[in-house]
Amino acid sequence: MARILAIHAHPDDVEFLAGGTMTLLSALGHDLTIETFTPGDCGSKDLPPDEIAAVRRREAASAAALIGARYLCLEFRDLAIFRDDPSRRRVTEALRAARPDLVLTASPIDYLCDHEAASALVRDACFAAPAPNYDTRAQSPAAPLDRIPHLYFMDPITGRNRDGALITPDFIVDVAPAIANKRAMLAEHASQRKWLAQHHGTDNYLDEMDRWTRERGALAGLTYGEGFRLYRGHAYPQTPLLEELLKPAVHRH
Repeated sequence: MARILAIHAHPDDVEFLAGGTMTLLSALGHDLTIETFTPGDCGSKDLPPDEIAAVRRREAASAAALIGARYLCLEFRDLAIFRDDPSRRRVTEALRAARPDLVLTASPIDYLCDHEAASALVRDACFAAPAPNYDTRAQSPAAPLDRIPHLYFMDPITGRNRDGALITPDFIVDVAPAIANKRAMLAEHASQRKWLAQHHGTDNYLDEMDRWTRERGALAGLTYGEGFRLYRGHAYPQTPLLEELLKPAVHRH
């Protein structure tokens, strides 16, 4: 059994981009945690920050429960995730507490500042988590990790960068067997659907997810797919752990 941490900026990001893969990993018996940087406190035009944050924490926990995963929030705030020293120490402490073998996180290039900052902080925290002299300054700190965990990037939203160019994944996971559960997980985030209708002018939350997952799958001749990239930086593990856990669902395009 592997310990897997999927950590992204906001409630529903993991469901959108890796909900199918997390469903498959759950069915294989792995230990799963979904963590968000923020509780989505800016995600409403009707409720104040504390109230919408409480709603979205409950929704995120309900979505995670569908696959037997834990849900945790780092309690940053929307549009206020910054790559600075205190933030890096907070994220490092979170990784030490979760003790993952494998981390899935946001794409380094995406449409939103929170996504990109979260990606950089998680990358840095993976490196820092095994370093015993890197003090997180937590009140009851967890022990350093034994090693740097495997780090994979999820797709950016729509699978494209800020200029609309396609981001090419290393591989695509066939999530067709899990698409109904992915849809159910995302449906738990009812407040986000309302927010996107108000702020983005679209009211096809689940259909957008379906379309993007179909488009990613089409790169590998699949009906539905989710793409991932292994981080290849020096000292990070380079063995294909996620691919090995998920085969034969893994496809090169």
